Amino acid sequence: MKNVSDYFKLPYRLVIVPDPDEGGFAVSYPDLPGCISTGDTIDEAVKNAEDAKKEWITAAIADGIPVPEPASDDLENYSGQFKIRIPKSLHRSLSLHAKEEGISMNQYCLYLLSKNDRSA
Repeated sequence: MKNVSDYFKLPYRLVIVPDPDEGGFAVSYPDLPGCISTGDTIDEAVKNAEDAKKEWITAAIADGIPVPEPASDDLENYSGQFKIRIPKSLHRSLSLHAKEEGISMNQYCLYLLSKNDRSA
């Protein structure tokens, strides 16, 4: 069984989001449900997040709650391919738009996905 120090060393992903309403930043560890903190600056938010992570892990261990391991985000876990079934009418529309742009339908779909991906 791991202790607090063991879990604290693991590479948990930290998400930092500006808070437009209150100012400052909200921070969280998605792999640790409910582990959230804030700070007026990014540096303060990160420091507060580290404190929150330590307290979250400590409380989970004390209460006998399993502490999740960090999710693996290695690119090696992704092939770069996925298959999707779409209506024939959408297939036709995508194909026609790709032809108008002078690119393949795969390139056109990649463009549309990357343009609308919230992380891009």
